[in-house]
Amino acid sequence: MLLSEQLHLMNECQVSIRNERPFDYLSLLVPVEGFAMLSYLDDAGHVKDIPGNLTMLLTTNELALSLSTDTFGLAITSNPRELFFRLHNFLCSQDGYRRPEFASRIDPTAMVSAKAHVAEANVVIGAGVVLEPFVMIYPDTVIGDYSVIRAGTILGGVGFEFKRTGDEVMSVSHAGGVIIEDHVEIQNNACIDRAIYPWDDTRISSYSKLDNHVYVAHGCKIGKRALITAHSVVGGRVVVGDDVWIGFNATIRNGLKIGDRARVNMGAVVTRSVGNDESVTGNFAIPHDQFLKLLKRDLKSLEQD
Repeated sequence: MLLSEQLHLMNECQVSIRNERPFDYLSLLVPVEGFAMLSYLDDAGHVKDIPGNLTMLLTTNELALSLSTDTFGLAITSNPRELFFRLHNFLCSQDGYRRPEFASRIDPTAMVSAKAHVAEANVVIGAGVVLEPFVMIYPDTVIGDYSVIRAGTILGGVGFEFKRTGDEVMSVSHAGGVIIEDHVEIQNNACIDRAIYPWDDTRISSYSKLDNHVYVAHGCKIGKRALITAHSVVGGRVVVGDDVWIGFNATIRNGLKIGDRARVNMGAVVTRSVGNDESVTGNFAIPHDQFLKLLKRDLKSLEQD
Protein backbone atom coordinates (compact mmCIF):
# COMPACT_ATOMS: atom_id res chain seq x y z
CA MET A 1 0.00 0.00 0.00
CA LEU A 2 1.00 3.64 -0.40
CA LEU A 3 1.25 6.03 2.52
CA SER A 4 -0.10 8.94 0.50
CA GLU A 5 -3.34 7.07 -0.18
CA GLN A 6 -3.84 6.17 3.49
CA LEU A 7 -3.13 9.73 4.64
CA HIS A 8 -5.70 10.99 2.14
CA LEU A 9 -8.31 8.66 3.64
CA MET A 10 -7.37 9.97 7.09
CA ASN A 11 -7.69 13.60 5.89
CA GLU A 12 -4.08 14.10 6.98
CA CYS A 13 -2.60 16.89 4.87
CA GLN A 14 0.37 18.20 6.87
CA VAL A 15 2.86 15.59 5.66
CA SER A 16 5.55 15.97 3.00
CA ILE A 17 6.43 12.70 1.25
CA ARG A 18 9.71 12.11 -0.54
CA ASN A 19 10.70 9.10 -2.65
CA GLU A 20 7.49 7.24 -1.75
CA ARG A 21 7.65 3.45 -1.69
CA PRO A 22 4.94 0.87 -0.91
CA PHE A 23 4.80 -0.88 2.46
CA ASP A 24 2.96 -3.89 3.87
CA TYR A 25 2.79 -3.23 7.61
CA LEU A 26 3.81 -0.91 10.40
CA SER A 27 6.39 -1.78 13.03
CA LEU A 28 8.89 -0.26 15.40
CA LEU A 29 12.49 -0.09 14.18
CA VAL A 30 13.00 -3.85 14.27
CA PRO A 31 13.62 -6.36 11.45
CA VAL A 32 10.47 -8.15 10.28
CA GLU A 33 11.20 -10.86 7.75
CA GLY A 34 9.17 -11.13 4.59
CA PHE A 35 7.47 -7.73 4.66
CA ALA A 36 8.12 -4.17 3.59
CA MET A 37 7.73 -2.03 6.70
CA LEU A 38 6.84 1.54 7.66
CA SER A 39 8.20 2.92 10.92
CA TYR A 40 8.99 6.24 12.62
CA LEU A 41 12.12 8.01 13.87
CA ASP A 42 12.02 10.89 16.36
CA ASP A 43 15.42 10.40 18.01
CA ALA A 44 18.79 10.54 16.22
CA GLY A 45 20.08 7.89 18.61
CA HIS A 46 17.95 5.26 16.84
CA VAL A 47 19.23 5.88 13.30
CA LYS A 48 21.48 2.85 13.77
CA ASP A 49 18.38 0.69 14.37
CA ILE A 50 16.81 1.28 10.95
CA PRO A 51 16.27 -2.24 9.53
CA GLY A 52 17.02 -3.31 6.00
CA ASN A 53 13.39 -4.11 5.15
CA LEU A 54 12.18 -0.56 5.89
CA THR A 55 10.56 1.12 2.88
CA MET A 56 8.93 4.20 4.48
CA LEU A 57 9.98 6.28 7.49
CA LEU A 58 8.02 8.94 9.33
CA THR A 59 10.43 11.53 10.73
CA THR A 60 11.03 15.24 11.33
CA ASN A 61 12.57 17.61 8.83
CA GLU A 62 15.62 18.04 11.06
CA LEU A 63 16.32 14.30 11.21
CA ALA A 64 15.57 13.85 7.51
CA LEU A 65 18.54 16.07 6.61
CA SER A 66 20.93 13.42 7.95
CA LEU A 67 19.26 10.42 6.30
CA SER A 68 19.92 8.79 2.96
CA THR A 69 16.78 7.79 1.05
CA ASP A 70 18.46 5.33 -1.30
CA THR A 71 16.53 2.37 0.15
CA PHE A 72 13.46 3.94 1.76
CA GLY A 73 11.15 6.90 1.40
CA LEU A 74 10.49 9.67 3.92
CA ALA A 75 7.34 11.26 5.29
CA ILE A 76 8.12 14.56 7.03
CA THR A 77 5.88 15.56 9.92
CA SER A 78 6.20 17.55 13.14
CA ASN A 79 5.29 14.58 15.36
CA PRO A 80 6.20 11.26 13.68
CA ARG A 81 5.41 9.17 16.75
CA GLU A 82 1.86 10.45 17.07
CA LEU A 83 1.20 10.12 13.34
CA PHE A 84 2.58 6.56 13.37
CA PHE A 85 0.12 5.39 16.01
CA ARG A 86 -2.82 7.26 14.50
CA LEU A 87 -2.00 5.58 11.19
CA HIS A 88 -1.74 2.25 12.98
CA ASN A 89 -5.16 2.67 14.58
CA PHE A 90 -6.69 3.69 11.25
CA LEU A 91 -5.22 0.73 9.36
CA CYS A 92 -6.32 -1.72 12.05
CA SER A 93 -9.90 -0.80 11.20
CA GLN A 94 -9.41 -1.62 7.51
CA ASP A 95 -10.00 -4.92 5.73
CA GLY A 96 -6.83 -6.10 4.05
CA TYR A 97 -4.61 -4.86 6.86
CA ARG A 98 -6.11 -6.56 9.88
CA ARG A 99 -6.24 -10.34 9.95
CA PRO A 100 -8.95 -12.05 7.87
CA GLU A 101 -11.88 -13.53 9.78
CA PHE A 102 -12.71 -17.24 9.96
CA ALA A 103 -15.00 -19.37 12.10
CA SER A 104 -13.32 -20.65 15.25
CA ARG A 105 -12.26 -24.31 15.24
CA ILE A 106 -12.28 -26.51 18.34
CA ASP A 107 -10.91 -30.04 18.12
CA PRO A 108 -13.56 -32.59 19.18
CA THR A 109 -11.18 -34.05 21.79
CA ALA A 110 -10.75 -30.71 23.57
CA MET A 111 -12.41 -30.43 26.99
CA VAL A 112 -13.97 -26.97 27.15
CA SER A 113 -15.90 -26.03 30.28
CA ALA A 114 -19.42 -24.78 29.70
CA LYS A 115 -18.37 -21.75 31.78
CA ALA A 116 -15.42 -20.90 29.52
CA HIS A 117 -15.82 -18.36 26.71
CA VAL A 118 -14.29 -18.93 23.27
CA ALA A 119 -14.67 -16.19 20.65
CA GLU A 120 -16.77 -17.23 17.65
CA ALA A 121 -14.10 -16.08 15.18
CA ASN A 122 -10.34 -16.56 14.74
CA VAL A 123 -9.67 -19.09 17.49
CA VAL A 124 -8.07 -22.50 16.95
CA ILE A 125 -8.05 -25.04 19.80
CA GLY A 126 -6.07 -28.23 19.32
CA ALA A 127 -6.45 -31.84 20.37
CA GLY A 128 -6.73 -32.68 24.06
CA VAL A 129 -6.76 -29.05 25.19
CA VAL A 130 -8.36 -28.33 28.59
CA LEU A 131 -10.16 -25.03 29.20
CA GLU A 132 -11.38 -24.70 32.77
CA PRO A 133 -14.28 -22.52 33.99
CA PHE A 134 -14.15 -18.76 33.44
CA VAL A 135 -11.34 -18.95 30.91
CA MET A 136 -11.65 -16.19 28.28
CA ILE A 137 -10.26 -16.80 24.78
CA TYR A 138 -10.31 -13.74 22.51
CA PRO A 139 -10.00 -13.77 18.68
CA ASP A 140 -6.66 -14.44 16.95
CA THR A 141 -5.65 -17.03 19.55
CA VAL A 142 -4.22 -20.47 18.76
CA ILE A 143 -3.89 -23.12 21.49
CA GLY A 144 -1.74 -26.13 20.61
CA ASP A 145 -2.38 -29.78 21.38
CA TYR A 146 -2.64 -30.98 24.99
CA SER A 147 -2.24 -27.56 26.55
CA VAL A 148 -4.09 -26.77 29.78
CA ILE A 149 -5.58 -23.38 30.55
CA ARG A 150 -6.69 -23.15 34.19
CA ALA A 151 -9.66 -21.26 35.62
CA GLY A 152 -9.92 -17.50 35.15
CA THR A 153 -7.09 -17.09 32.66
CA ILE A 154 -7.47 -14.58 29.81
CA LEU A 155 -5.78 -15.15 26.45
CA GLY A 156 -5.64 -12.56 23.68
CA GLY A 157 -6.97 -9.48 25.43
CA VAL A 158 -5.97 -5.90 24.65
CA GLY A 159 -2.92 -4.79 26.63
CA PHE A 160 -1.86 -1.58 28.35
CA GLU A 161 -0.59 0.47 25.42
CA PHE A 162 -1.37 4.18 25.41
CA LYS A 163 0.38 7.24 23.95
CA ARG A 164 0.29 10.79 25.28
CA THR A 165 -0.76 13.26 22.59
CA GLY A 166 -0.82 16.75 24.06
CA ASP A 167 -3.67 16.94 26.55
CA GLU A 168 -5.07 13.56 25.52
CA VAL A 169 -4.06 9.91 25.85
CA MET A 170 -4.44 7.72 22.74
CA SER A 171 -5.40 4.06 23.00
CA VAL A 172 -3.34 1.88 20.65
CA SER A 173 -5.20 -0.85 18.77
CA HIS A 174 -4.04 -4.45 19.20
CA ALA A 175 -4.27 -6.36 15.91
CA GLY A 176 -1.88 -9.25 16.53
CA GLY A 177 -2.52 -12.60 18.14
CA VAL A 178 -1.51 -15.16 20.76
CA ILE A 179 0.00 -18.57 20.07
CA ILE A 180 0.11 -21.16 22.84
CA GLU A 181 2.13 -24.10 21.58
CA ASP A 182 1.74 -27.78 22.51
CA HIS A 183 1.85 -29.11 26.09
CA VAL A 184 1.79 -25.68 27.72
CA GLU A 185 0.10 -25.21 31.10
CA ILE A 186 -1.13 -21.80 32.24
CA GLN A 187 -2.52 -21.81 35.73
CA ASN A 188 -5.26 -19.78 37.39
CA ASN A 189 -5.97 -16.12 36.64
CA ALA A 190 -3.01 -15.51 34.34
CA CYS A 191 -3.22 -12.93 31.53
CA ILE A 192 -1.52 -13.19 28.13
CA ASP A 193 -2.09 -10.13 25.94
CA ARG A 194 -2.25 -10.21 22.17
CA ALA A 195 0.44 -8.55 20.04
CA ILE A 196 -0.07 -5.05 18.67
CA TYR A 197 0.74 -5.53 14.97
CA PRO A 198 -1.10 -7.90 12.58
CA TRP A 199 2.13 -9.68 11.61
CA ASP A 200 3.04 -10.43 15.22
CA ASP A 201 2.02 -12.88 17.96
CA THR A 202 2.62 -13.21 21.66
CA ARG A 203 4.00 -16.74 21.88
CA ILE A 204 4.31 -19.29 24.69
CA SER A 205 6.43 -22.15 23.38
CA SER A 206 6.04 -25.88 23.96
CA TYR A 207 6.16 -27.37 27.47
CA SER A 208 6.38 -23.98 29.20
CA LYS A 209 4.49 -23.64 32.48
CA LEU A 210 3.06 -20.40 33.86
CA ASP A 211 1.91 -20.11 37.46
CA ASN A 212 -1.07 -18.27 38.93
CA HIS A 213 -1.40 -14.53 38.24
CA VAL A 214 1.42 -14.36 35.70
CA TYR A 215 1.17 -11.43 33.27
CA VAL A 216 2.74 -11.62 29.80
CA ALA A 217 2.42 -8.42 27.77
CA HIS A 218 2.01 -7.86 24.03
CA GLY A 219 4.46 -9.37 21.59
CA CYS A 220 6.49 -11.41 24.10
CA LYS A 221 8.20 -14.59 22.97
CA ILE A 222 8.54 -17.20 25.74
CA GLY A 223 10.85 -20.07 24.81
CA LYS A 224 10.46 -23.79 25.35
CA ARG A 225 10.22 -25.30 28.83
CA ALA A 226 10.21 -21.93 30.60
CA LEU A 227 8.98 -21.97 34.20
CA ILE A 228 7.39 -18.66 35.27
CA THR A 229 6.18 -18.54 38.85
CA ALA A 230 3.31 -16.65 40.47
CA HIS A 231 2.83 -12.88 40.19
CA SER A 232 5.65 -12.41 37.70
CA VAL A 233 5.35 -9.64 35.08
CA VAL A 234 6.94 -9.89 31.63
CA GLY A 235 6.85 -6.54 29.80
CA GLY A 236 6.02 -6.02 26.15
CA ARG A 237 8.25 -7.50 23.42
CA VAL A 238 10.47 -9.37 25.89
CA VAL A 239 12.16 -12.44 24.40
CA VAL A 240 12.68 -15.26 26.90
CA GLY A 241 14.92 -18.15 25.86
CA ASP A 242 14.55 -21.88 26.41
CA ASP A 243 14.69 -23.51 29.87
CA VAL A 244 14.45 -20.20 31.74
CA TRP A 245 13.38 -19.90 35.39
CA ILE A 246 11.53 -16.75 36.51
CA GLY A 247 10.94 -16.62 40.27
CA PHE A 248 8.07 -15.29 42.36
CA ASN A 249 7.15 -11.62 41.85
CA ALA A 250 9.86 -10.95 39.28
CA THR A 251 9.41 -7.98 36.94
CA ILE A 252 11.07 -7.79 33.52
CA ARG A 253 11.12 -4.46 31.70
CA ASN A 254 9.80 -4.26 28.14
CA GLY A 255 12.04 -4.98 25.16
CA LEU A 256 14.67 -7.07 26.97
CA LYS A 257 16.15 -10.47 26.11
CA ILE A 258 16.49 -13.25 28.68
CA GLY A 259 18.96 -15.88 27.48
CA ASP A 260 18.65 -19.64 27.43
CA ARG A 261 18.81 -21.34 30.84
CA ALA A 262 18.90 -17.99 32.63
CA ARG A 263 17.48 -17.53 36.15
CA VAL A 264 15.55 -14.43 37.17
CA ASN A 265 15.34 -14.98 40.91
CA MET A 266 12.38 -14.11 43.11
CA GLY A 267 11.58 -10.44 43.45
CA ALA A 268 14.10 -9.37 40.80
CA VAL A 269 13.43 -6.15 38.88
CA VAL A 270 15.20 -6.68 35.57
CA THR A 271 16.18 -3.53 33.65
CA ARG A 272 18.82 -4.96 31.31
CA SER A 273 19.04 -8.06 29.17
CA VAL A 274 20.23 -11.28 30.79
CA GLY A 275 22.71 -13.57 29.05
CA ASN A 276 22.64 -17.32 28.53
CA ASP A 277 23.11 -19.23 31.82
CA GLU A 278 23.19 -15.98 33.82
CA SER A 279 21.42 -15.69 37.19
CA VAL A 280 20.21 -12.28 38.38
CA THR A 281 18.83 -11.05 41.70
CA GLY A 282 17.76 -7.78 43.27
CA ASN A 283 16.12 -4.44 42.54
CA PHE A 284 17.59 -3.44 40.14
CA ALA A 285 18.73 -6.94 39.21
CA ILE A 286 22.47 -7.71 39.04
CA PRO A 287 24.34 -11.03 38.72
CA HIS A 288 23.40 -13.28 41.62
CA ASP A 289 26.96 -13.87 42.88
CA GLN A 290 27.62 -10.13 42.86
CA PHE A 291 24.37 -9.57 44.78
CA LEU A 292 25.46 -12.05 47.46
CA LYS A 293 28.87 -10.38 47.83
CA LEU A 294 27.26 -6.97 48.28
CA LEU A 295 24.75 -8.40 50.74
CA LYS A 296 27.49 -10.00 52.83
CA ARG A 297 29.46 -6.75 52.79
CA ASP A 298 26.47 -4.75 53.94
CA LEU A 299 25.58 -7.24 56.67
CA LYS A 300 29.15 -7.17 57.93
CA SER A 301 29.08 -3.36 57.97
CA LEU A 302 25.86 -3.38 60.00
CA GLU A 303 27.37 -5.81 62.50
CA GLN A 304 30.39 -3.54 62.95
CA ASP A 305 28.13 -0.53 63.56
